[in-house]
Amino acid sequence: MAELDTDLDHILPSSVLAPFWAKLVVGFVSLVCFARSYDGDFVFDDSEAIVNNKDLQAETPLGDLWHHDFWGSRLSSNTSHKSYRPLTVLTFRINYYLSGGFHPMGFHVVNILLHGGISVLMVDVFSVLLGGLQYTSRGRRVHLAPRASLLAALLFAVHPVHTECVAGVVGRADLLCALFFLLSFLGYCKAFKESNKEGTHPSTFWVLLSILLGAVAMLCKEQGITVLGVNAIFDILVIGKFNVLEIAQKMLHKGKSLENAGVLRNGGLLFRMALLTSGGAGMLYMRWKIMGTGPPAFTEVDNPASFADSVWVRAINYNYYYSLNAWLLLCPWWLCFDWSMGCIPLIKSVSDCRVIAPAALWLCLIGLICQALCSEDGHKRRILTLGLGFLVIPFLPASNLFFRVGFVVAERVLYLPSAGYCMLLTFGLAALSKHTKRKKLIAAIVLGTLFVNTLRCVIRSGQWRSEEQLFRSALSVCPLNAKVHYNVGKNLADKGNQTAAIRYYREAVRLNPKYVHAMNNLGNILKERNELQEAEELLSMAVQIQPDFAAAWMNLGIVQNSLKRFEAAEQSYRTAIKHRRKYPDCYYNLGRLYADLNRHVDALNAWRNATVLKPEHSLAWNNMIILLDNTGNLAQAEAVGREALELIPNDHSLMFSLANVLGKSQKYKESEALFLKAIRANPNAASYHGNLAVLYHRWGHLELAKKHYEISLQLDPAASGTKENYGLLRRKLEQMQKRDV
Repeated sequence: MAELDTDLDHILPSSVLAPFWAKLVVGFVSLVCFARSYDGDFVFDDSEAIVNNKDLQAETPLGDLWHHDFWGSRLSSNTSHKSYRPLTVLTFRINYYLSGGFHPMGFHVVNILLHGGISVLMVDVFSVLLGGLQYTSRGRRVHLAPRASLLAALLFAVHPVHTECVAGVVGRADLLCALFFLLSFLGYCKAFKESNKEGTHPSTFWVLLSILLGAVAMLCKEQGITVLGVNAIFDILVIGKFNVLEIAQKMLHKGKSLENAGVLRNGGLLFRMALLTSGGAGMLYMRWKIMGTGPPAFTEVDNPASFADSVWVRAINYNYYYSLNAWLLLCPWWLCFDWSMGCIPLIKSVSDCRVIAPAALWLCLIGLICQALCSEDGHKRRILTLGLGFLVIPFLPASNLFFRVGFVVAERVLYLPSAGYCMLLTFGLAALSKHTKRKKLIAAIVLGTLFVNTLRCVIRSGQWRSEEQLFRSALSVCPLNAKVHYNVGKNLADKGNQTAAIRYYREAVRLNPKYVHAMNNLGNILKERNELQEAEELLSMAVQIQPDFAAAWMNLGIVQNSLKRFEAAEQSYRTAIKHRRKYPDCYYNLGRLYADLNRHVDALNAWRNATVLKPEHSLAWNNMIILLDNTGNLAQAEAVGREALELIPNDHSLMFSLANVLGKSQKYKESEALFLKAIRANPNAASYHGNLAVLYHRWGHLELAKKHYEISLQLDPAASGTKENYGLLRRKLEQMQKRDV
């Protein structure tokens, strides 16, 4: 393909064409694009896949990774997402171990380096795809296509659609999958290094190794299995040099059999195809066995087109989604972390002007396919076919053709297909440069594209550094997306800005009247603001829409308890526990209800259940100690307090509660020690100083009592009980002074 490289002569100087320098440039540019995200937070899905995933922690046996999905749930569970990526989770676990906890910088740095390594590897991949796989008698490759492979690799390295995979830590699944995908492809190419020599055959070892690397890619993300299809296409077109159109013409017009066309006579090819087919079938079988209970159950808001009754509506919307993915590759300016929940309304009529988009997409694809099949230029046919193969085949698992997927559009699934796009774009630029005299203009356009894409990557990486920036960046792209408004509201609520959060939650519910999570969160805020009637209406609506929504049932119970509707509250708590057996917070709130009703035994049992399910549930332990203390069961209160402190030794509120019990039991020395320890942990708690003063008052250490009464009143001047006790102490001290005089 010397001609292809010559056409790019005005775009790339010869000084950077040496393999080492080309790879150095690509690696450096790829790191520059996404380096800004190195110190970002865990954002969006990172919380569930990493921070809340117990599979990352040392207490979880390594073997559990092979039985859990990407989010840490058991694959056998009906609620599992069924995304089986144990090798990706293993790298997260290694990150967690090396970082000494959930420190995001180490996770982000690994992602950035992975993208850099993949971009460097792309130089070799594009060299094979664009230059072919021909060797001299000494085993050296010819037609390396240095300019074309460098340009394609640069276009790949700086593509902004990759930001989600690189800047979002969960995108490591796509990065690792891409890494082993490319290694599998290059390994397959290795099988033919010596096959041009007389009497030699392609190495079966490299073919088997390629299949193994494909399995590793699949264990990083399901998309990895598609490398077997890419390898097969490459073998047929590049190694077998088959002209599909010529073979079809021979079969149709000359009546020749497939064998006479030369297909079946190539025993080596058939053997390799058999290996690839067997390997793929084995991977799919093992994947299905591991999945256990069948495919995951997605909801209509995840992928509304797949729930449409009309086959026509499903087909036109799927094709519209394909056109949107193509647009993201062509013009990656409007990027969004989530494209669900009304972001892309369904096309329901041919009068919808958006039907033009899939028509334009298929017009372009059919044109490329015709060129790939009918062109007299063998190199052109090969490049176009391989480019389309790299573009389409890795995208197939996300196409809804074989099974329903849990998203509408997802930028992360375009990481590998973008390689095919970059290859086709490079070929197009070379063709354009060949047929125009304004070669400097073409060079300026290419350099401008690289610069703009790099700048876009830097800006977008900055938006992925925090949830606030990420969520707000989506408002201008998907203003109809209820989840975007929900996430902005949740972020504001976490920061204490409830007024603004309410506005975004209301908008999320308006855009999606069945958005139960937005209703639940909005109901919670209204409950805290004592707007109980509206909170009850929202939470009641949420549980009507989703009867098994345990959290909404519990929150409804809290509101009903506040409204003094105790029977309804108890029923709501019981319903929540029915839908979620292990629900310690619900048992805690049920215990509070029983305590309000003076059902002390039931309250203690409920709080005990909470601590059994969650031994570190400090509030439940505290309430048990306080209730036993208030009812005069000091010995039992002391026993519970000591048990709690053994489990949560650094909880100052438990120290305070147990210190109160010990003081009433006249165990003054031990009580004093616990009070002082609690004060060291939380020195600004007025009640801690006030109760320690009461202990000293009883104990007869009046000066110490006076000191801590005064500290307590400085911290909380309005504490009436402390004022009263301090007044009694001062009168006593005055009487003692008079007696002394």
